[in-house]
Amino acid sequence: MTPAGEVLAAEIARHGPVPFHRFMEVALYHPEHGYYRRGRDPFGKEGDFYTAEQIQPVFGILMAAFIRQLFRKMDEPHNFSVIELGAGRSEMADAFAEWQYCPVDIASGQLPGRLTGVVFSNEFFDALPVHVAVYRDGAFLEQRVALKQDAFVWQTGGPVAAEVDEYLRRHFPPPEQGRWYEANLDALRWMERIGHALVHGYVVTMDYGFTRAESIRFPAGTLMGYRGHMARENVLEEPGERDITAHVNFTALEDAGVSWGLRMEIFETLAKILLRAGEADQFAAALGRGPGSELRRRMQLKTLLFGMGETFRVLVQRRETEEQIGGKRLK
Repeated sequence: MTPAGEVLAAEIARHGPVPFHRFMEVALYHPEHGYYRRGRDPFGKEGDFYTAEQIQPVFGILMAAFIRQLFRKMDEPHNFSVIELGAGRSEMADAFAEWQYCPVDIASGQLPGRLTGVVFSNEFFDALPVHVAVYRDGAFLEQRVALKQDAFVWQTGGPVAAEVDEYLRRHFPPPEQGRWYEANLDALRWMERIGHALVHGYVVTMDYGFTRAESIRFPAGTLMGYRGHMARENVLEEPGERDITAHVNFTALEDAGVSWGLRMEIFETLAKILLRAGEADQFAAALGRGPGSELRRRMQLKTLLFGMGETFRVLVQRRETEEQIGGKRLK
């Protein structure tokens, strides 16, 4: 059993089956044994997966061009900052170097106060722990994790907490018998933090996911594990040794943003965002002219536009004022 698994097994022995949210929290973020807290680098060829941020320098150049467009729309404020949530290896630091750049780790849960600029994230929300439920006989039932013969297994519990029930009924179509669902309450907490911190500017969220209407494509839910560049459906195996993700519910992010004065401005594929960013100079900056580099950069651009570009979505939300009533900002 993995070290993170031993932590979870001990909790189950003491208190019984644990909510999946707790399982995912320990598996990914335990201070010593969590997947993202060990010394091993999960990114790139020697890791378990790639993100767009490893496709450098093209991704960095184009995202900086897109952020520059937002900067100009804000009339180039002198105190403009780029805050990156879940920055990992801070691979965007060079790309965003013309502004004040601040990486924020998920463990801190803290954002700088009174921000002017952009809160940027790439595959941040999909890695937040989620609650899991199955709908049966008119109720959402919590899916918990038990231990059977040294293996972690699903166990259906009682009705979910009221907050989870509200999330599922609000951000999904009417429930269907036997269907599995994920509720990312942690994402709502982060949107609240952003809403409190951002005085003027944008939230740019890049991830894979679905809208409320699109969620019908996933009757078994969207949980997935990754190890050695292979997707694995059993997310309960080897906790701490593999990544665990859940698709982002963009409708929930949009609704949460509205509650905190963030208006949706753009929602489209990453490919369209990158085309928008490279249009002004016909991708000259991204492709470069250095000896031996142009072919490599063209291959990077192809991967971003025709691979990740059609899979990933970008949600851009704008804060326009800092007026505030009762903890919620007005548009």
